Amino acid sequence: MVLVLIGFTACLVEFASAEPSHRCASAATEQARKLLTFHFGPDDRIEIAPSVKTLPSIRNPADRTQRFDVLEVWGYIYKGQYRMRFLYAQQPGECLLMGQEILEYSSL
Repeated sequence: MVLVLIGFTACLVEFASAEPSHRCASAATEQARKLLTFHFGPDDRIEIAPSVKTLPSIRNPADRTQRFDVLEVWGYIYKGQYRMRFLYAQQPGECLLMGQEILEYSSL
């Protein structure tokens, strides 16, 4: 009985700590596919991870009073792994893409 209560409590804590998805999460996953296709061409092996991680926002270099939301998405082509980050303007109700980066995740 105690183990059941501990397990149930752990599930509640995990559920409570799960942050809601960002309003631009679906736009970021869509853009991730476009970015990989742009860099590597059309490929049937392109896969995009369904999870989108919200990172701390950054300042707009052109106006320090403005901030950009940073969303991280992982993509894969065959054995290659790619971390992509997308910068969105903090505009209510809008997903305005301001920047993007792609980095191959590999050890040299």
